[in-house]
Amino acid sequence: MNILVIGGSYFYGRVFVMEAAREHRITVLNRGTFSMEEFGAVQVTGDRHDPAVFAPLQEKYDVVVDFCAYERGDADAVLRSLSSRIGQYILISTVDVYERGTGVVKTEEHDLERRLLGGEAGAYIAGKTAAEEETRQVCGELGIPWTIFRPAILYGPYNYAPRESAYIQMMLTGHVLPHFTDAEGKFQFVYVKDAAQAVLRAAGNEKTYGRCYNLCQDETVDYDRFFQALKEAAEPEVRDVLQEVPVTVEAAAARGIPVPFPATGQETELCSNEKSKEELQMEYLDFDEGMRRTYNAFKHVYV
Repeated sequence: MNILVIGGSYFYGRVFVMEAAREHRITVLNRGTFSMEEFGAVQVTGDRHDPAVFAPLQEKYDVVVDFCAYERGDADAVLRSLSSRIGQYILISTVDVYERGTGVVKTEEHDLERRLLGGEAGAYIAGKTAAEEETRQVCGELGIPWTIFRPAILYGPYNYAPRESAYIQMMLTGHVLPHFTDAEGKFQFVYVKDAAQAVLRAAGNEKTYGRCYNLCQDETVDYDRFFQALKEAAEPEVRDVLQEVPVTVEAAAARGIPVPFPATGQETELCSNEKSKEELQMEYLDFDEGMRRTYNAFKHVYV
C-alpha cells in the first residue's frame, strides 16, 4: 500500500512508520524535527497549517494516517486538500474524548465529552473531539472511508513524555521509587507497538470503515501495580539497592515527582477493548512483558 503519514516522527507515529515501512511505501509529512528517511520513508517537510504544504503530495494514497490533528480545522484541511487522492483516512484520537464522570466502562458507542473543560487537558480533549466530528462530516461529504482509533495511555520505547521513562531514570540514577500512599486512581495502558499494529490491521480493511476502536491492554492498573511492574523489569542488582519512598500525591507533585496518571478515584475513566479484539483480532501484550521491554529500551539512555 501507499501510505501517507501526517506527523509520525516522535512516539506513536514513529513506531508506526518503523513497522509499516517494512511492507508498505510510506511518505511522512511533518515539520522535519526528526527525519524518517532512515527507515525507508519519503520525508516531506512542512507545517500542516500551511495550505501550500500539500502541493507536493500528488500521488494517490491508499491510506492517510493522521497522528497530529489536535484542533478544529486540522482534519478538514487534509481531507479537502487531498480529497481525490485518499483511499481511507485514519484519525488517531484518544480515549479522553469520552464523556467524563459517568462511572461506566466506555465502549465505542459511548457519548463524547461536549463540555468545555478547563486547562491544557480540556483544550486537548476539545480539539480531539472536534477532529473526530470533522472526520465524520467531511469524509461523508467527500465520500472518503474513515476509521478512528482511541488509544489509552501509550507506553514503550521512544516515549518522549516524562511518564514511565521518568521513573526508570529515578531507579537507575537515584536508586529510588516513590510509593504513593494515597493514590486510588486506576488507568489503562497500551503498548505502542500494539497500537501501531492495530492501525496496520485497519489500513485498507473495508470492515473497519466508519468504525471507532478503543486500544488498551486487558489489565487495569493502579500506581502500586505500575511500580511493581517496573521493579520486576529491573535487574536484581538494581532491585537490591532500590529504596521506596512513601509520599502523598500532593507532596510528590510539590517536590517535582511525576504524577502522570490518574491518582484519585474521581479521575478514573476506563474503556473496553472488546471491539478491537473481536474485529481486529488484537492480542494485547502482557503488561509485565511490555514494561520489561520498555525498561530495557530506556536503561541504555540513563546508564
